[in-house]
Amino acid sequence: MIDLRYVKKIVELLDGSSVDSIEISTDKGMKLRISKTPQQRGAMVTPAVPLPAIMASPVTSGRLTPSEGVPLAAEEDAAVRSEPPKAKLLEVKSPMVGTFYRSPEPGIPPYVIEGARVEKGQILCIIEAMKIMNEIESEYAGIVREVLVADAHPVEYGQVLFRVDPNG
Repeated sequence: MIDLRYVKKIVELLDGSSVDSIEISTDKGMKLRISKTPQQRGAMVTPAVPLPAIMASPVTSGRLTPSEGVPLAAEEDAAVRSEPPKAKLLEVKSPMVGTFYRSPEPGIPPYVIEGARVEKGQILCIIEAMKIMNEIESEYAGIVREVLVADAHPVEYGQVLFRVDPNG
């Protein structure tokens, strides 16, 4: 896990130097790339600090905010008994606390919409944390069935952002 204070310090050092970008890899497979110049992917400009959608180990401060919409075990049992079986939707959860953005900048269409087919590793959204834009990638291939957060709204660690149908 990379400490966000460490990342902030690296950003400050990079701003004051002639170096354009830096990439850091940990032995646990986490990669961090910070760049002064945005990367070009086709005609779309993307943020320069991609982070994986799943982090190796969550940051715990002894206090975690429960994700919204997670039923208690008793409620879950009652729901299973009363509802007919549905297609199993996979949840993409927020790996951090921050502000959710559906597109790379205002006025540009969102990365994905409900009903869109996504591939594993495809960018779904951005979460801004400490002035750093983090690309959130899909952990699954399938069809986006639900987008659960409105653009420019705050999200919590572990909050469900999207539901993806892997069989779609």
